Amino acid sequence: MRYSKNIVVFVMSVFGLTLMLAGAAMAKPTDLIGISIRVSDDKTVIELETAKPEAFSVAASAHPNRVIVDFGAVNFKFPPDANAKAAGLVTAWRAAAVDADHGRLMLETSVPVQIANSKVIPGIGKKPDRIRIELAVTAPVAPDSQTDEKLVTGSITPLAPVALPKAPAMIKTIVIDPGHGGVDPGASAPDKVAEKDIVLAFAKTFKSALEKTGQYKVILTREKDTFLPLEQRVKIARDNKADLFLVIHADTLNGPLVQRSSVRGLTLYTVSDKASDAEAEALAQKENRADIIAGVDLGGKTPEVSNVLINLAQRESRAEALKFAGRAIAEARSETHITSQPMRSAAFVVLKAPDVASVLIELGYLSNPEDEAQLNSEEWRGKMSAAFTRAINGFFGQPAVAAAN
Repeated sequence: MRYSKNIVVFVMSVFGLTLMLAGAAMAKPTDLIGISIRVSDDKTVIELETAKPEAFSVAASAHPNRVIVDFGAVNFKFPPDANAKAAGLVTAWRAAAVDADHGRLMLETSVPVQIANSKVIPGIGKKPDRIRIELAVTAPVAPDSQTDEKLVTGSITPLAPVALPKAPAMIKTIVIDPGHGGVDPGASAPDKVAEKDIVLAFAKTFKSALEKTGQYKVILTREKDTFLPLEQRVKIARDNKADLFLVIHADTLNGPLVQRSSVRGLTLYTVSDKASDAEAEALAQKENRADIIAGVDLGGKTPEVSNVLINLAQRESRAEALKFAGRAIAEARSETHITSQPMRSAAFVVLKAPDVASVLIELGYLSNPEDEAQLNSEEWRGKMSAAFTRAINGFFGQPAVAAAN
């Protein structure tokens, strides 16, 4: 679940717990040797096994929804078979030694959370000590709410914020599909410039802008002038477990010269069984040169159950696609001309993957001289790539890293 911009980023209940040996200012790094994530009652419990307790601080934030646990000098020595699959409110996690004096555990959560409890549980016999952190769904916190004093030995000493290196586990996958290609040139401008070449040039600029943020894995369905059937384009997105699938096109109009040259601007399309208007329906019919049956892994399922699962997956991915389209239009308004109806829907085959949020971007009209000039402009491609990158950052709740033009 994602939250709109009107949710103010907050930091909830930062608890510090210091258990330092006297005179051990230059103590050796502590080993964290195990991690588990589980659900207990209405809380999600994270437990870290440690050779000896180490100073740490815990903070929760919203938009993005995260819990950050900062340590002093630690070594993360979790075994490969550590019981640390995402569970409960936690959707993903990663740990890294930032430098010789700091380490950090970062947990992504499905919704904003609060730290319900934070303590060290002494080991019994040969069992190691455990750091236990309990997460609960966000609720109002009383101004005088504090950590149970019985659990704290020493003063509360939150560690200074430290930058955490990028980790692949947090990176989102974006698949960009430059339309047409090879024997299928797509639309063409009066000077015979082909849509397939323009959208490929834009896709490469867009890919570069996204990759420069360090936050995304970006895959192009084609990187040269080759033809791909529609089902193959969708398959590439699904095989790579894309978090977002963006199809890039440019349109053209037929008819009287005055009429077709006056229509211009950016339009975004999401999939729908019923087109939003006649123009959207006509465009979908023109682009749909093949058809596929969108599917999920339905082995052993009855037809009735299969239909329900597909419908649920489609409903969620379509809702996500609409959210991204809205953000993209908002970011693009300052960079380019927008059509009077910039968000439309139609039965595009290439957008029908049930488990991937998919949006078709019509960059402009090759039949309009101003749009054609922009589409052939490297500067414009850079500005639009930066705008779409900002939209993707907002969509995934990523830090607002500027995309290079």
